[in-house]
Amino acid sequence: MPHIFDDAALTGVLGHMNNDHADDNLLIARAFSPLPDVISSTMTTFDGAAGQWHVVTADGTEDVIAVPWPGGEITERREVRREIVALYDAACARLGVPARPHD
Repeated sequence: MPHIFDDAALTGVLGHMNNDHADDNLLIARAFSPLPDVISSTMTTFDGAAGQWHVVTADGTEDVIAVPWPGGEITERREVRREIVALYDAACARLGVPARPHD
């Protein structure tokens, strides 16, 4: 059973991703969604095994995708950032997009 994060962690991470990293959400969804032509993506939740994004395609199809953390299962909030950055880097590599540097 994957680790379940508390409401404060979920609210903080999801707020940050959806307000400050909307472009990264879209990039991750385009790289990992089985659906083509993703035009919108919102991170909806996460647990110790994966992040989840609600995606919308150009033809209006909607789906929820779960993308496993590249480093495996996590149990601490500080690990979430590391795994999302790893997903971003992997998405850039898959799509042939230059990744920006990370602070």
